[in-house]
Amino acid sequence: MLTINANDFTLILAIILAAMGLITFFVGIIILAFKVKSDEFTSITEQSAKLMEKGIVDNVSELMGNTTSLLETINQMVKTKAGIGVFLVLITFVLFGVAYYLITGL
Repeated sequence: MLTINANDFTLILAIILAAMGLITFFVGIIILAFKVKSDEFTSITEQSAKLMEKGIVDNVSELMGNTTSLLETINQMVKTKAGIGVFLVLITFVLFGVAYYLITGL
């Protein structure tokens, strides 16, 4: 039977928290670096700009209003993805802080 004392348990918990912190950090950085500005957003933005130009030339105000709404929605999606990435990086610092506190308390 495996017996574990309080110090070993605290050390194992700190290692698990540090590993979770590393994973969270890398996921947050990947989201910030690669997912914020993806190809889908770029193509939708380009198509929206073409629609906006067509709305100006053809004097279709409803088309321009809908295109403006679409661009605002895309902007909000980009901000949301960036916010998720920053949140994950901040969670990383919390996990590292708790792991450090556990290790120094041994």
